Amino acid sequence: MRFLDIRRIGWDTETTAPDPTQARIVTAALVGRGGTTTNRVQTWLINPGVPIPPETTEVHGITDAMVQADGQDPAEALHEIASILSRTIQAGLPVVAFNTAYDWTVLNTELARHDLPTMDDRLGDTVPTLVDPHVIDKQVDRYVKGTGMRKLKPTAERYGVELTDWHTAEADALAALLIAEAQFDRYPVLAGYDPQQLFAAQRAWRAEQQAGLQKWFRTKATPEQGGAPDKVIDGSWPLIIPAQRGESQ
Repeated sequence: MRFLDIRRIGWDTETTAPDPTQARIVTAALVGRGGTTTNRVQTWLINPGVPIPPETTEVHGITDAMVQADGQDPAEALHEIASILSRTIQAGLPVVAFNTAYDWTVLNTELARHDLPTMDDRLGDTVPTLVDPHVIDKQVDRYVKGTGMRKLKPTAERYGVELTDWHTAEADALAALLIAEAQFDRYPVLAGYDPQQLFAAQRAWRAEQQAGLQKWFRTKATPEQGGAPDKVIDGSWPLIIPAQRGESQ
């Protein structure tokens, strides 16, 4: 089935930190589009149980007072989010996030932190159907120039996606979906992949991209750009190296 013809779910998290192994989720959104049903948005406001740093509040606008007054219990919210995502993936539908490595790692870390089954536990042998417009963009358009031009907003602008409320989970999830839709429309070769095949292709593309990034850090980056090799982030989400939030957004 073609990506543009089937139901697809965009998702995003807003958190307390750029490091996905330390971050706590404060808001999350799932946006469903396409297929035979109407568009649907589900959002969560979560009390992370730790203070929200002012610098992250400046990005997403969520304060300690907001989560203390109206935030959902994290274990309950995380289980709901993971259950929906796992059912979607098991149904073979694409799950789209910009810089998926960050959100996937945050979610798995949070699930483990609250003694809940991780996504690997929930999926078993099911091949993930994760779609990352960030990885796809770097594959299909390799020569984008300018610092920060691979971040979410400038990437959206290059694909003709216009939003006004950036850095809410709902808006960023929708932006990821719209970018992916534009990519599949602009690059017909992508239509040759089913969701599982596209995940496998992205795994290879991401590995190549990370290898190139590490080479750049070793050979060309200045100290101000983090040129030491130990500046390169290493870790794991399903077969793809995770990134800190600031690397793409």
